Amino acid sequence: MAVEKILRSEEKLWAPEHVRKAANLQDFQGEYRRSLEDPEDFWGTWARRFYWEKPFERVLEWNLPEHRWFLGGTTNAVYNALERNVERGLRNKVALLYLSEEGQETKLTYGELLDRVRRLATALKALGVGKGDRVVIYMPLTLEGILAMLATAYLGAIHSVVYAGLGVGALRERILDAGAKLLIAGDVSYRRGKVVDLRSIAEEAIRDLPLKVVWFQRLGKAELPPGHYDFEELLFGHPPEARAEMVEAEHPLFILYTSGSTGKPKGVVHVHGGYMVGTTYHLRTFFDVKDDDLFWATSDIGWIVGHSYIVYAPLLEGITSVLREGAPDYPDPGAIWRAVERYRVNVMFTAPTAVRMFMKFGPEWPKKYDLSSLRLIAVAGEPLNPEALRFAYQHLVDEGKRGFVTDNWWQTELGGPTLGTPLTLPAKPGFAGVALPGVEAAVVDEAGQPVPPGQGGLLVLKRPFPHMMRTVWGNHDRYLQYWREVPGNVYMAGDVASQDEEGYCSVLGRADDVLNVAGHRIGTADVESALVSHPAVAEAAVIGVPDPVKGEAIKAFVVLRLGQTPSEELKDSIVQHVRRELGPIATPSEVVFLDKLPKTRSGKILRRLLKAQELGKDPGDLSTLEE
Repeated sequence: MAVEKILRSEEKLWAPEHVRKAANLQDFQGEYRRSLEDPEDFWGTWARRFYWEKPFERVLEWNLPEHRWFLGGTTNAVYNALERNVERGLRNKVALLYLSEEGQETKLTYGELLDRVRRLATALKALGVGKGDRVVIYMPLTLEGILAMLATAYLGAIHSVVYAGLGVGALRERILDAGAKLLIAGDVSYRRGKVVDLRSIAEEAIRDLPLKVVWFQRLGKAELPPGHYDFEELLFGHPPEARAEMVEAEHPLFILYTSGSTGKPKGVVHVHGGYMVGTTYHLRTFFDVKDDDLFWATSDIGWIVGHSYIVYAPLLEGITSVLREGAPDYPDPGAIWRAVERYRVNVMFTAPTAVRMFMKFGPEWPKKYDLSSLRLIAVAGEPLNPEALRFAYQHLVDEGKRGFVTDNWWQTELGGPTLGTPLTLPAKPGFAGVALPGVEAAVVDEAGQPVPPGQGGLLVLKRPFPHMMRTVWGNHDRYLQYWREVPGNVYMAGDVASQDEEGYCSVLGRADDVLNVAGHRIGTADVESALVSHPAVAEAAVIGVPDPVKGEAIKAFVVLRLGQTPSEELKDSIVQHVRRELGPIATPSEVVFLDKLPKTRSGKILRRLLKAQELGKDPGDLSTLEE
């Protein structure tokens, strides 16, 4: 699969010297080398920072594609996040800072969080929840949603969070696939100043299922039938008696469903030991988080970023983690920046779709606020267009005088950053970055042979790391498939990428989305980045449509920046701009203006939906489609 990398950039953007000098990880190259040469010592040393009731005897056992870590050890990730931090003097430190769209705040210290987790765990135990049981959580981004996750895992039970707002079919399918014993659900969430009903979705999803239900009720206390319980009554009606269930390192911590392009969603399984060790390593070394930082991942507990970097890694490291329910641009496009100014946020983790939204509203919004506390903005979720990176660098960190913007790439299956640009190295627009410690990445053809630098191919990983998935729940063959798609016993990520001479990877898009124009195979990211670099364009998606001459022609769907008006002249200007940037081969044959692009609720553009609509085909699983 020779995919061409057609968007070229020699530009390098550095972190300011004072930020580089204060970086937690100074010798990136030496650290990377150690992680590959002696992974036992590398990961074992980091793992020993945590509490193990029974110390592990072996760091790793690889029999690819199977991999197991910290064998013989028993621990509990929630014990390490709560008791361990309270015991080391953090009882009165704020653990979680919740913000509403209206600007209301609620804080929980580590001591308060431990007390509430123990109370809720006592209540769940009384409902029959124990080690290995599955609990599905259908709750908005709230302190109570996080409490539900932590109390479940505290008991050695396995949580499966379903993004609040997914439909009846998606929720029911996940409850059945996980074999859940209990559902913890919210009655409503709040978004754009409106009440979003969750209760009717949950009630319909569990119809005829022998399931106990705990309701987090914010609209008022409803009369509950037998087997249904009120969250707050359970929480405050039980004493903090429960104690953490110590489990084997390889015991499942959670199942998180990720939608496949076709077929049913996959239940990705992560485990207590390896997930705890790997996600925290990257919090400190990649996100460069210091003990007194305020860390804000603008995701949701329904996604892997929320699991890893709203909940587990920050709490395990004793950091204050910010969460905000609702839309990032409500009540106005300054909402995020007001919060950064007010709480002096130091490190932010957001998505490319959010950066493009900031671009759409223009630089005047961030300019109204004091963002001087913001040292690092990390971006992941899909390829970050060079224009969006430059916008963030220029307008959010004062052209690099104050801070750094870093791209990174990973997946639900991978648990934490896999490719990225450490802040001691320069960012290259259009490149996610280099393989991070513990990661051995390569770009290969369909036969598993390496492709030359600058040429596109399939992105693969040659070795596992501790926070990588262990299986697909109830379907281990589906897990094995990740390692068998390409010869050579490598993990195939499903993305196409290219690598330059310095080892920087540019992720060009999903392998399923590659454009095939007149014999040239082109990644969607290059064309979309060229479109977004036009001054009138905020966001873009491209698909290939059948063409009798070229095989496929490129059709572009474009969202304009505020103040721009669709016209034939603008279409022509956009097409000519792409022709100048990329040459005739990647020039769209058609441009369509849209008010918004179809996206998943985590902000990823659903190109396959655009393509299916164009070709009149079945788009596959759309359970995560944003309304």
